[in-house]
Amino acid sequence: MSAGKLKKNIFCSLSHIAEHIQRAKAIVIAASALACFIAPSHAENPEIASRRAAERHDFTNAEIKDGFFKIAFQAELQVGAKSDRVRKFDEPVRIFIESKAQPNRSAEIANIVADISRRIDHLDIAITDDRQAANFTVALVSDRDIAATIRARYGASRASKIEKALTPQCLSGIGKDKQFRIRRAEVILPVDAGDFTFYDCAYEELLQALGAINDDRSVPWTMFNDDVQMGFFDVYDQYLLNILYDPRIRPGMTKAEVEGLLPGVLPAARAFVGNADRPSHADTRVPATDHRAAVRQDNGASAN
Repeated sequence: MSAGKLKKNIFCSLSHIAEHIQRAKAIVIAASALACFIAPSHAENPEIASRRAAERHDFTNAEIKDGFFKIAFQAELQVGAKSDRVRKFDEPVRIFIESKAQPNRSAEIANIVADISRRIDHLDIAITDDRQAANFTVALVSDRDIAATIRARYGASRASKIEKALTPQCLSGIGKDKQFRIRRAEVILPVDAGDFTFYDCAYEELLQALGAINDDRSVPWTMFNDDVQMGFFDVYDQYLLNILYDPRIRPGMTKAEVEGLLPGVLPAARAFVGNADRPSHADTRVPATDHRAAVRQDNGASAN
């Protein structure tokens, strides 16, 4: 079964920031709309297994650099003053899970977070049961409640803008300060839209909320591509996130600054990904026909 994605990224100014991320200076929202055909999830799907087996691993430095600069800096559509800078957490990431629908997929989110943690060096990320200690929330809701959840979290005005541009089914947001440090993040996921939809959304939105904010059709190996579905943390994107979270790559850096550091950062990313990329547990996800759209918004005078 073929799969395709349509995503649009929009950067624009806002007059207010959502109450639950009011400590941050800006918010970036990534929304995903998906339509899929779901098969039973009791066993690993052969197409997913073959996709994993056929996954490309041997990327050149030029291919990795090209993807990093496109995914970590750019935006498909940007309104307002342009400012291409690195955005990332520079502190431990603690994720609080809000489970508000059935099935309860909290354990699956915990497994995904553990997988991400194992595959990104220098990233301290874990689940916490303490909401006050969390700087990242994952809200698990029913598919029919996605729109209502967006309205409740972001207000009627912003929700209306999002809904006019797309029909979001999953959503991620990041709040950054003036130094481009991510201070708050959240992901909203549907738990009852099917296994493939859940996993594909969860991996992409969680990684976007860590700072991989753009998607680009000219990069054929990344999940941040309108025409690519993964449902797992692929090797190419592991390279991108390991570059992003190398301690030498700091929030607010420009492309030129990052370019000068890559001769040292790239070999470290290659070595770590090579060690971390081992066969994972059996996958129960299924391929889907997927149509996505994304909107990202920044607040106030911050230029993004």
